[in-house]
Amino acid sequence: MAEKGGGGIEGGGGGERWKAALVNISEIGTNVESLQKILVKKAVFVDEETFAKASLTSEQGRTIKALEQRVEALERELDAAIAAAARARTEKRQAEAAQRAAELRAKDLTRELENTTNVFKLHMEELRSQKEEISKKQSEIKVLEATVLTLSRNDTSAED
Repeated sequence: MAEKGGGGIEGGGGGERWKAALVNISEIGTNVESLQKILVKKAVFVDEETFAKASLTSEQGRTIKALEQRVEALERELDAAIAAAARARTEKRQAEAAQRAAELRAKDLTRELENTTNVFKLHMEELRSQKEEISKKQSEIKVLEATVLTLSRNDTSAED
């Protein structure tokens, strides 16, 4: 086949491309004929009712397959939800145990604080009683000092 129009810019290469394209088209034609022969030999011809039943069965098969896939997806989601619920229950139990431990610690601290308060009160009472004792002793000392001063004045005036 001679090269006509459009291929002049590339020089002689355009004709080769046309030849390769024509060879490809020829091979495609051969392949289509082979497919037609195979279809004629292997094709099964059925009446419309059988074809409709086969089509319905095929559609039902596709629907069943899609539903099976949906069921599998839902089962995976359910398994994930069950696992999440189990984790949540475990975390709840841990939180409850931590809360109980904190409550026990708070009770212990309260008891310890009450004991410390009682000890403090006892110490304060002891300090008050000691302060009173010191005050009494100081009063007695003052009385004794006054007595000593009085006696020493009397001794000094008696000597004069």
